[in-house]
Amino acid sequence: MAGHASPEKTPSQRRGILITVAVLVLFMLAVLAGFINKLNQPRVISDSELRLNGAIKLERPRILENFELLSDTGDVFQTRDFAGRWTLVFFGFTHCPDICPTTMATLNNFYRGLDEKTRTDTDILLVSVDPKRDTPEKLGDYVRYFHQDFRGITGDFLQLKRFANQLNVPFNKVPLENGDYTLDHGSQVVLINPRGHYHGFFKAPLDPAKMKLTYGSIRATFNG
Repeated sequence: MAGHASPEKTPSQRRGILITVAVLVLFMLAVLAGFINKLNQPRVISDSELRLNGAIKLERPRILENFELLSDTGDVFQTRDFAGRWTLVFFGFTHCPDICPTTMATLNNFYRGLDEKTRTDTDILLVSVDPKRDTPEKLGDYVRYFHQDFRGITGDFLQLKRFANQLNVPFNKVPLENGDYTLDHGSQVVLINPRGHYHGFFKAPLDPAKMKLTYGSIRATFNG
């Protein structure tokens, strides 16, 4: 018995099939785009998880009093210069034999690990607590040895103390037996938010991967 041939589809039916296929393809692309976008979003973690990963977020960001210091370009640097950007601040000095270069190298690894969009509004700032020896030019050469985008500031000792006290970062001048001196200073990296407020800090020892995780979460939950 001869088989029956399938009736040829009309132009209207073919058009309907094409539209259905196109809609399904667009739907699948939308789902895929949403999945990729979700993968690219920073993971939001709790405050307790932040602490476990070495980051402390203040319950209420602290408003900083105004100060005037000197940037590595020779320009005045004030509190308002923090506005509009996230800034990671580390206090140290160029003659520091171990903690400072290690921290700056770690900050370089952290910074290079950020996506390009995040890097555009993230600053790394070294505050020299040794204004006697760290001229703006010397400080500029030092920070840009680690990364060309890093910046440095220094200035009057009392202004430095005032700024450091607001961020709970201790530092003291320590005389040496040979008549020289060194400086003891806190090893934490302070985070200042785009409003120019003290937002939190990263505890030592620093880990670039953990810093990236916690920094991304803090940014994602910031109500700017």
